[in-house]
Amino acid sequence: CIKVAFNPLTRPLDRRLNPDPVHLDSRMSKPAPPPPAPIAGWHWDHSYTDLPELFFARSQPVPVREPRLAILNRPLAHALGLDPAILELPENAGIFTGNQIPAGAQPIAQAYAGHQFGHFTGLGDGRAILLGQQITAQGERLDVQLKGAGRTPFSRGGDGRAALGPMLREYIISEAMHALGIPTTRSLAVATTGEDVIRAEVLSGAVLTRIAASHIRVGTFQHAAAHQDKAALQALADHTLQLHFPELLEKENRYFELFEAVMERQAALIAQWLHVGFIHGVMNTDNMALSGETIDYGPCAFMEVYHPDTVFSSIDRQARYAYGRQPEIARWNLARLAEAMLPLWGDDTKKAVDFANQALGGFEARFQAHWQAGMRAKLGLRGKENDDLPLIQSFLDWMESQKMDFTNSFRALSHESAVTTPPFTDPEFLAWHLRWSQRLAHQGASAQEIATWMRLRNPAVIPRNHKVEEALHAAEHAQDLSVTHRLLEALALPYETPVSEEYTSPAPHDAPAYQTFCGT
Repeated sequence: CIKVAFNPLTRPLDRRLNPDPVHLDSRMSKPAPPPPAPIAGWHWDHSYTDLPELFFARSQPVPVREPRLAILNRPLAHALGLDPAILELPENAGIFTGNQIPAGAQPIAQAYAGHQFGHFTGLGDGRAILLGQQITAQGERLDVQLKGAGRTPFSRGGDGRAALGPMLREYIISEAMHALGIPTTRSLAVATTGEDVIRAEVLSGAVLTRIAASHIRVGTFQHAAAHQDKAALQALADHTLQLHFPELLEKENRYFELFEAVMERQAALIAQWLHVGFIHGVMNTDNMALSGETIDYGPCAFMEVYHPDTVFSSIDRQARYAYGRQPEIARWNLARLAEAMLPLWGDDTKKAVDFANQALGGFEARFQAHWQAGMRAKLGLRGKENDDLPLIQSFLDWMESQKMDFTNSFRALSHESAVTTPPFTDPEFLAWHLRWSQRLAHQGASAQEIATWMRLRNPAVIPRNHKVEEALHAAEHAQDLSVTHRLLEALALPYETPVSEEYTSPAPHDAPAYQTFCGT
């Protein structure tokens, strides 16, 4: 059972926020607005700017020296109603760096706060510009954001830029997550800037175009609560309901219902992460989207050898966001959301706190329901039996003791020939295999039917860390994107067995310990 301290009355929010965005904006140099980009199918809306100005600041992208399109997600462009042929023209590369603003776009930087590794601070888009929401032919409203588009009123001394490697990483991992069927923001394009970015070394600059259902975060609610602005908080909650949970708008207790719905989506999302071995790496409250999408692919990675304590992020020195702690941290983040939403739950503070604690107390059951259902599916188990959880846990324990590859071990179970060689000849595994076979026999399905079903739930291909790094190295040091394209092609069909084992093999045994970095 996850235990999280929750007492907003004795734990006041930190008020150390940025100055008012309007004042900050007035102190910054404002480049002239770039010329409108040619029409390529853009159909804009700007519902976010109907919110109080507490939540954003008008901010133009800072033009770059030499914009060049590095990669365009043509299928996503089509889904957005955009014309890839126009977007790929060399003279239109500036659309993806902020040098050219599509007609009708209204650039802003969003304001939010957040707990970063447990410490509250004022934040905001320090290097991202929201152009607006693209309305698709199906009526979807999707945020279009430029990440790495230069300084904003919330940059806090940063350069507002991004490097090619981290932006390609987000493109690769977010598209892999989409192919795996996990809710995620997506990447429309990466463009290079012709400018250097100074981090630990000199890197090539780039801008990512990110597509999201919205960029409303737990930290957005925290921002309003920290300013003690109930009207703004209510406006944000109503906007979130309208955008993501319209079915709840007419509910009598719609703000209670909103919190429950967000909690349900997060429980489902984190379970899906664990099913494929994904480690977010930086689960700060500003990186938890109320839409239920995975957002911000900084120091993320996929676990190979199974161990619940696996962590890759160089800045997560206390393993706060380790693989097995992600459900616990999700609940902690939701507790911070509950703190922020308290004013919306009536004037009786005790009653509001009681509701919050009762709701949070149900998170573990919600998560376990999603996690166990997904794990049963990975093992080919239909229905629900009392011994399923011990059966699942026994297999995980065996993988941990044998230092087995998480993805390949589950995939191997759907190929009988794959479990006839060491270490699958281990007596402990054979005993487990017998129990598993007996459980499968209750279902009345053929072995072939079960194997087919399992292969649809256990990917053959994930973004192996060494393959991602190989692609990034080729792009950064040799200006070669062919390695990235081949990797993306393999990741696009993760549940189909590829012809080559290139993308299914773990990192070599003599490879150095893998570590990821934030990119800022």
